[in-house]
Amino acid sequence: MEKLRFIDLFAGIGGIRKGFELACADRNIETECVFTSEIKPYALEVLKQNHPEETIHGDITQVAATDIPDFDVLLAGFPCQAFSAAGKRLGFEDTRGTMFFEVERIMQEKQPKAFILENVEGLVNHDRENSKDPIGRTLRIILEHLDALGYKVSWKVLNAKYFGVPQDRKRIYIVGTKKEAPALDNFKITNSCLKDILESGLEVSNHPFVELVLSHYKVEELYGKSIKDKRGGENNIHSWDIDYKGVISPKEKAFMNLMLKERRKKKWAEDFGIDWMDGMPLTLEQIKTFYFDEELEEMLANLVEKGYLKMEHPKKKVGNTRVQDTELPLGYNIVAGKMSFEINKILDPNDIAPTLVAMDMQHLYVVDGEGLRKLTLREGLRMCGYPDSYKFDVSVSDGYDLLGNTVVVPVIKAVAEKVLDVL
Repeated sequence: MEKLRFIDLFAGIGGIRKGFELACADRNIETECVFTSEIKPYALEVLKQNHPEETIHGDITQVAATDIPDFDVLLAGFPCQAFSAAGKRLGFEDTRGTMFFEVERIMQEKQPKAFILENVEGLVNHDRENSKDPIGRTLRIILEHLDALGYKVSWKVLNAKYFGVPQDRKRIYIVGTKKEAPALDNFKITNSCLKDILESGLEVSNHPFVELVLSHYKVEELYGKSIKDKRGGENNIHSWDIDYKGVISPKEKAFMNLMLKERRKKKWAEDFGIDWMDGMPLTLEQIKTFYFDEELEEMLANLVEKGYLKMEHPKKKVGNTRVQDTELPLGYNIVAGKMSFEINKILDPNDIAPTLVAMDMQHLYVVDGEGLRKLTLREGLRMCGYPDSYKFDVSVSDGYDLLGNTVVVPVIKAVAEKVLDVL
């Protein structure tokens, strides 16, 4: 096959392009990127670092399709916030959701041989009219529009953890050619774990919260542990386990763990005649039905004073929100906050990472020697399958944001191979 010319829309840091180029290189197919578009300033910096000889174009909505050079394959990780579970899920009502129509506009004009699109898993059921529908209205519209352009289309949700990277990251891949629909199946499964990609001997954190955790636990006891007050379980450390808000007795800690489970039982909501809420405030009388101790009231007062418990009314639904119902009695509830701690999770080197999300990455820690530290940007790139030669000279906060939104290169490579099989 002669040279394949491609364009890279909503390019991010160039992961779709990288995967496509690697797939072509394996088959000795020469490639040429004839057009790239991206608007995020620090993503543009990364693209320029890795492709210094190229001109990167900005807002694709301002580019006429006729001004784009002819090409064979369109690559696009069109914006996903409009469909993401982390966003408001407005879909085509959101202008970012309509960015698919920019892809369609260019394909209609240029009629390339093939395309590779990537998006979040939430696109599959977005705007689903009936819970039994296999896909939502948004994806159905996208597929119908691609079909109308004359493409044979296939799509599949794939998880990066089966493609040799230590990250649980599901994404939808939509591909098509003019000839036949590429078969997105029979991929070779490859597994890896975090110790395969982690650096070592780096500077560890001296943050007071980190030092507090290490004063209560040996580093090997921390593998895979989350730190949050909403849930129980052996893989969860709570603020009271590390005396974060003040030292409390072993008996008080045991009570907090019991309270954590007990308050989630539906029977308490039935007592008040309200819709079940996840984590009901319990009155002294209700607590006495499952916990007896002569010092109970003193314990409760101390836990409220320290800030582990708070007094509140059960909540009722008002529209789409819940507000305290002051007509119901005050009770004791756990003060819970998901992202209120410096550490959200300490990764287990023998396991894989959860999906990297821009907002959460600064709260992911790893064990290094006898200490703890945040993920490095290089480790984040490795979790997304980028080669170590990839340039990524940005600030840590910008880097985390880019990594939370990037693709996983080996998955793109595997998907691209299926498209090349047809071409």
